[in-house]
Amino acid sequence: MRSLPLLFGLLWLLLSAGAVAAQPVTGPVAGPVAGPVAGPATGRVAFGPQRTERIEAELVPLSQWAAPGSTTVVAVRQKIAPGWHTYWRNPGDSGGATSLTWTLPAGVAADPILWPLPRRQRLMSLMNYGYSGEVLLPVPIHVPASARPGEVLTLTADALFLVCSDQMCVPQPLTLSLALPVREDAAPLARPWGAEIERLVETAPRPAGIEARLTGRDGRLVLTATGGPLAGGDVGQAYFFPYDGDRIDHAAPQTGQVGPDGLTLSLTPGKRGADTALTGLLATDKGAWEIEARPGPPLPGAQGRGGLAPLQDEDAPPSGGGAWRFVQAMGLALLGGLVLNLMPCVFPVLAMKAASLSAAAHDPRRARRDGLAFAAGVLASFLVLAGALLALRAAGQAVGWGFQLQSPGVVAALALTMLLVGLNLSGVFHVGAGLQSAGSGPLSRLPGAAGAFFTGVLAVVVAAPCTAPFMAAALGAALVLAWPLALAVFLMLGLGLALPYLAISLSPALLARLPRPGAWMTRLKGVLAFPMYGAALWLVWVFTKQGGIDALGLLLTAALLLAFAAWLTGLAQDARQHGRRPAMATICAALSGVLALGLAGVAAGAARTADPAPAGEGGPLAAQPWSAAATAQARAEGRPVLVNLTADWCVTCKINERAALSSPRVAQAIKRANALYLVGDWTRRDDAITRELQAHGRSGVPLYLVYRPGRTEPEILPQLLTEGVVIDALKPKS
Repeated sequence: MRSLPLLFGLLWLLLSAGAVAAQPVTGPVAGPVAGPVAGPATGRVAFGPQRTERIEAELVPLSQWAAPGSTTVVAVRQKIAPGWHTYWRNPGDSGGATSLTWTLPAGVAADPILWPLPRRQRLMSLMNYGYSGEVLLPVPIHVPASARPGEVLTLTADALFLVCSDQMCVPQPLTLSLALPVREDAAPLARPWGAEIERLVETAPRPAGIEARLTGRDGRLVLTATGGPLAGGDVGQAYFFPYDGDRIDHAAPQTGQVGPDGLTLSLTPGKRGADTALTGLLATDKGAWEIEARPGPPLPGAQGRGGLAPLQDEDAPPSGGGAWRFVQAMGLALLGGLVLNLMPCVFPVLAMKAASLSAAAHDPRRARRDGLAFAAGVLASFLVLAGALLALRAAGQAVGWGFQLQSPGVVAALALTMLLVGLNLSGVFHVGAGLQSAGSGPLSRLPGAAGAFFTGVLAVVVAAPCTAPFMAAALGAALVLAWPLALAVFLMLGLGLALPYLAISLSPALLARLPRPGAWMTRLKGVLAFPMYGAALWLVWVFTKQGGIDALGLLLTAALLLAFAAWLTGLAQDARQHGRRPAMATICAALSGVLALGLAGVAAGAARTADPAPAGEGGPLAAQPWSAAATAQARAEGRPVLVNLTADWCVTCKINERAALSSPRVAQAIKRANALYLVGDWTRRDDAITRELQAHGRSGVPLYLVYRPGRTEPEILPQLLTEGVVIDALKPKS
């Protein structure tokens, strides 16, 4: 595994393909294939159909063999599960196009995909372009004249399909291979796909002598096209599919008129207007053609004979129900945020909440201000984290919820922050001059609303590694919605987290029940420091798991220097209260703080390059490292499989492992069932685990799966486990 640097970059998810186990070779001609095989020396040969739960794919040839110096066609056949789809070259408002990375013998070359006409796929306010059911993507293959008759060319493509439903998307990398014989004479069509590939190649949209212009007018884009097959004015339906994703509003309706020489379409502009040429496919009820509309005045003869109807799209999925799904995701996010307050990840921050509530309990105006500021800090932090998550995934990073704690730098910074908060609560130094009032004493808060806002920020950063019940479905839905809708779901999750504190701060009746300020608050403040020290120790332990002992030594030295700087700051504050100017203490505190931060950066760098220590198998439950191959092998042997996807920074995961997964009774149940226990460690970044989480609609850990013999889909166990839940899941089900 590699540690994830703290990136806040930009857009979409295209993952590297992994190796797929080879299957028996089936030659494209009848009888055995003779002669040497010329192909890549990578060992990654996967002949025949390759399958996942959502898609089956293979390379299929146009002809039974290829002649030297000729161009043949090989197609990527996709058989997509019902309810799922893949994408065209321009996916539309969301999604990602199928990509192919070829490994070919010397001299053989592959052209880009000849994309068939896509279907429109509407989801709520989005419009995507893609395919469902069974589809062939033809690719021209150029065979060199030096190819020898009798040899067999091994063509291998690493294909990445983004397979989506109306609720989630799953990247599916597959390695596809085809053995293509070389012969001198003309080749007949291969069965069973040769005739269909030939039809697709012959009817593929291509230029057809159509002249087109693009005109900006009154906030619209007017596309006029005349000549070629459009002449005669007998077109009744039309739709334009752009090659670029930012030129038009895909979801907006396209209206138009037909004229004696062509047609006119009125389009809604996207980010770019009519300043450059617009290329794409003009699809009509008479055929589809590739056009390039150059900026200029409208062409004559493109209207005057009546209106155009929208092009009928027989395979387009129904658009109903999208708004209801969005409302469901919002409701689940609110519930998930409320439950998140009860998760162990949030316990350290409860100390800061309690301190703030106690200080403002009998000052309703201050309580309201602090409650609103705390909620603002929570919502702003959720917005930043969600935006970073969406941007990183869109940029091709395989990340999930809690991704920031996969970075040793973030873990080190949080550990030092928790240490500072604890020292502040212990009275070593004070933040702000207004915290010395007799009734309250120094609290872990900045003066006024800033402190409450900071508390909300810290609550989100610490709570983010947890996922609570109801969150999985909400996050899974959010990550496939358009980004404004996705951010709305994340904000609702933040509102759920902030709601209890906000409700108390806005309720005078509840505030009146709290004790009045007094000496007890000073003692409470001291007690509440210890959860912060505990959180700092936990983060240091996580950092050790990520970076090893050497990086730990550097971080502990940084913590010592930071504590020294805090102590010197406290001395300087006391001196100022007595009218002195503590220049030396202030300078030494600043130097110590700068050294601490620099050393923490060095520690994070060392952790990023360190090899993680191998995980132990402590406890009565012997585990093996998770991998998709290990799961598949055990299932092929007819064994049940218990999968635990976890991380050291996930407190809920560790509690479940102590309370349920380390139990001798569970170990006995696994032994009785002859089950395999696999643990996937997500403490540091692991793209395979990220993809497995995404495949089951999750964005974070924990995730517990039980695969039973004879069943395709696993059972997903609750996020809070008990012995009984695990034991019952391992029992044979009729």
